[in-house]
Amino acid sequence: MVPSFCSAAVRLASIAATSPIESDLLARRTRAEQEGWLGEIGDIGLTLTFLRQKGAESQRLARIAPVSLGMPRLRSAESDR
Repeated sequence: MVPSFCSAAVRLASIAATSPIESDLLARRTRAEQEGWLGEIGDIGLTLTFLRQKGAESQRLARIAPVSLGMPRLRSAESDR
């Protein structure tokens, strides 16, 4: 289990959740085009760009293997000199 305090943690469920969001945004953009809402079209396009970038970043981070840093240990008094 990934600790909740780990900011770099990638949850696979969040990667999969981008697909329904993208589908909804595409439907909203189609409606905005039909209605002639130019500002809305631009805003939705920008949101889609950010969503796709975030999805690509999440997939890239999911492929990176975690690095084991080992257990920290205290130094002995002799090695501090």
